[in-house]
Amino acid sequence: MSSNLNWMLITANPAIAKYAETCDVQRIFVDMETLGKYERQKHLSAHNATHTLDDVSAVADVLEKAELMVRINPININTAYEIDGAIENGAERIMLPMFRSAKEVHEFLKLVNGRVPVTLLAETIQAVSRLPTYVESLNLRDEVYFGLNDLALDMKLSYLFEPLAARTFEFGAKLLSDHQIDFGFGGIARLGYGELPSKYVLSEHVRLGSRWAILSRAFHLNAKTLDELTSKINLPEELDKLRKEEKRLQESDDHTLENNRKILEKKVFEIAKEKCSDN
Repeated sequence: MSSNLNWMLITANPAIAKYAETCDVQRIFVDMETLGKYERQKHLSAHNATHTLDDVSAVADVLEKAELMVRINPININTAYEIDGAIENGAERIMLPMFRSAKEVHEFLKLVNGRVPVTLLAETIQAVSRLPTYVESLNLRDEVYFGLNDLALDMKLSYLFEPLAARTFEFGAKLLSDHQIDFGFGGIARLGYGELPSKYVLSEHVRLGSRWAILSRAFHLNAKTLDELTSKINLPEELDKLRKEEKRLQESDDHTLENNRKILEKKVFEIAKEKCSDN
């Protein structure tokens, strides 16, 4: 079955990372970002990691084919150290979060110096709006990922999927496709689950030409150990369901995808309205 989408799983547990790799998860994501993250997201049910360079090394030791990506902190006085340490401990890709300008991107790229490909996490309205100012700096193995949690916070919205429903980064997605730069966005729950049904999120990945999606906490039910993960879900089976639905969507016509987009938009704004009334 052909596929455009690839899966990422955030974990610092080597056993989970190895198991996910055998289930055809193409990228393991170790998250070392801490600066300012808790303050931004403390009221959300979002991933807040405390992963370390030791975790990077431990995960790198068990992987054979899945790519190991490490998210560092936003640009700061220790960025060079963080990049060097991540690469020395086995990172095969570095992600930069919370940037707002092309200057930050260029500083980051200079420090990485082509040693590994990079992923730019566009999760501020400036990063999304200013994409034309830095897209030319990227190589074909580099990527952009649109982070919905922080993007929604930055835009003072009530629900993380509002930027998707509002088509906030659709121009950016088209620009990246035109430059043959891969992109992804958000997180995805198991098929049939999610406050916003995952089939509509998956449909937007297909419609926009996305290549990457994070398997969300809702997908793996926040499992911390391999035993807990395998007792909660059948990972190969759930991924196969996503693949089959993705294939069905790929074979559908533009009218179907556009209709799905309109349904997603309606559901997102209904959820957002409820969240506004709760505050």
